Amino acid sequence: MNKLMAGSFICVLVFCSLSFAQTREQKVKDDKTKNEASGFWHYNNFTKGVEDAKINKKPMMVVLRCLPCEECVKLDDELMEKDTVIKSLLEKFVRVRIVGTNGLDLSLFQFDYDQSFAIMFLNADGTIYGRYGTRSHRTNWSGDVSLVGLGKAMQEVLQLHENYPKNKPSLVNKKGPKPDFASPELFPSLKTKYTSKLDYEGKVVQSCIHCHQVGEAIRENLRLGKSKISEEVLFPHPHPKSIGLVFHPDTLGTLIEVKDKSFGDNSGFKKGDVVRTMNGQAIISIADVQWVLNSIPALGGKIPVEVLRNNQNVNLELCLPEAWRRLDDISWRSSSWMLRRMVLGGILLESMSAEEMKAEGLKEDAMALRVKHVGQFGPHATAHKAGVLKGDILLGFDEKTNLLRESDIFFYAVDSRKAGDMVSLTLKRNKNILQIKIPIQE
Repeated sequence: MNKLMAGSFICVLVFCSLSFAQTREQKVKDDKTKNEASGFWHYNNFTKGVEDAKINKKPMMVVLRCLPCEECVKLDDELMEKDTVIKSLLEKFVRVRIVGTNGLDLSLFQFDYDQSFAIMFLNADGTIYGRYGTRSHRTNWSGDVSLVGLGKAMQEVLQLHENYPKNKPSLVNKKGPKPDFASPELFPSLKTKYTSKLDYEGKVVQSCIHCHQVGEAIRENLRLGKSKISEEVLFPHPHPKSIGLVFHPDTLGTLIEVKDKSFGDNSGFKKGDVVRTMNGQAIISIADVQWVLNSIPALGGKIPVEVLRNNQNVNLELCLPEAWRRLDDISWRSSSWMLRRMVLGGILLESMSAEEMKAEGLKEDAMALRVKHVGQFGPHATAHKAGVLKGDILLGFDEKTNLLRESDIFFYAVDSRKAGDMVSLTLKRNKNILQIKIPIQE
């Protein structure tokens, strides 16, 4: 009887796994069928979009969308099917929908690759008007994007397009430097697995290079070259709230909060300020702010900022000191799973509340990260094989007890340790304190 039940359970697991895979495959194929039939979007065809924009003299709106990702589906569905304001604005753009980064021109499409929904607004000549799409949490996007904010960004782009090319000098720096590789499938870690096109006749999901894989490939390329992963690469597109600037997602750039004693506060920003330009670039979204911040090295720098305050233009200088990027939280990023394999042996950590720490008899300012998940397969099972269990509390990493966030551990290990080094994990399990060693992995 037990064997029969076990066999049935395995069959159910296999069936569910196959059904899930088929659902993802079907989702991607159905999206192509639906959008090609409607003709509303140039589907996976940027070149056609450019031709259309040149003929009709319209700005381009390129939506990059990871279809299997559920976190952004609400915004995307409403964008395309429900919101009347967005729908009317879409008519004024040449619309391009890209659902995989295979063959993507990385000299043009430089954005936060951990986004599963991102928009770039372009002129047909390749000039970038702006970016839209921000996340600072794996599932909660409401504080970063909104349909109201997107509508205002689109209206601002239409104004920028109307004033083009007179305003071209202020848009030049919205394009990034020359990339190491022209397109994602040319990275060493990707070129043996992917081509420049999606395989709609075969396993289309497996053939797709996801956006986050581009960021991972950039890191892996540094590791393959025996180079240290720089802070600029480890902390890409820093969120402005990490320096104390909290924007309202329904606006182009209005501050609803400036954190006390933050770099933003020290630089003179005030609640209610409307950020108009940063480093001379027009700001249409939080993503545009992140683009400017991304250009500032980890060693620090100064950014000229023009804000509207009480209907008057005010010039500020945002001063960022050395190590400012380390304040950003990167634990939500899909590409951080690679870091968990490298430095934590495949475990996922979560912060503990003050109440939880008190219940465990821990001081409020102590290092205490609970093990939320332990990987079970391949290199992600390294910590599991060493004896780490879900529910353990990490009190120290490599004898350091001041790494209060998962992001802090990532930086310390990448900056101070190399592949093959052994590090100790100090763990609290019930009332016992354990020492478990794991290797830093490639």
